[in-house]
Amino acid sequence: MDFNIFSKELKEKAKQIDIIIEEKQIEQFYEYMNLLLEWNEKINLTAITEPKEIILKHFIDSLTIQKYIQEGQKVIDVGTGAGFPGIPLSILKQQTEITLLDSLNKRINFLNEIVSSLQIKNIRTVHARVEEFANNKKERESYDIATSRAVAPLSVLLEYLLPLVKVGGFCICMKGSNIEEIKEAEKALEILGGEIEKIENINLPDSDIQRNIIIVKKSKQTPSKYPRKPGTPSKEPIK
Repeated sequence: MDFNIFSKELKEKAKQIDIIIEEKQIEQFYEYMNLLLEWNEKINLTAITEPKEIILKHFIDSLTIQKYIQEGQKVIDVGTGAGFPGIPLSILKQQTEITLLDSLNKRINFLNEIVSSLQIKNIRTVHARVEEFANNKKERESYDIATSRAVAPLSVLLEYLLPLVKVGGFCICMKGSNIEEIKEAEKALEILGGEIEKIENINLPDSDIQRNIIIVKKSKQTPSKYPRKPGTPSKEPIK
């Protein structure tokens, strides 16, 4: 896609979710898209390869949560994959410290290339399983916000995210249109120390694609036994 067409498309879509993107940031997004497509031929990063769809379903979708993040906060993106939502957020919020966590080293190599090429200063990448990372004393309950997009059912996701968040901090769970899983997550919320503060239902601009943003506030410390060892949360969700 030609840069001028890309720029117009990104600006118009961003404006519809009340975001103004500067020229330098547009250039970063453009380079990000091109590197994503280039690397995607070598390793499986995304099934979405049409530029217009990358703009809408990756970039704009990631930015729908930016209003919930304040500059200067410490954020972790768990199971970041190809960098969503963490990298789009870091381009917009340059004073926010963002950690990208992923369990696959190939993806971390890609993310390091993006961070280097785009000269992003406010990101660190970590290759680890979240169940182990969240039990690291330096990392546990040290983040203002933990977020994740399309990683696991809510009851499982909360076991990944809540141990990383400070009391008073938030988990931002990015979900599709079906959120029946909230009912199934009630026990996990109670045990892990979270409370649902808000559920925002949105449509991505100029589309019928629905998204739900579930905001969970951490009201008390998470018991030290959580998260359980790698693989256990997904195999035996808290019920």
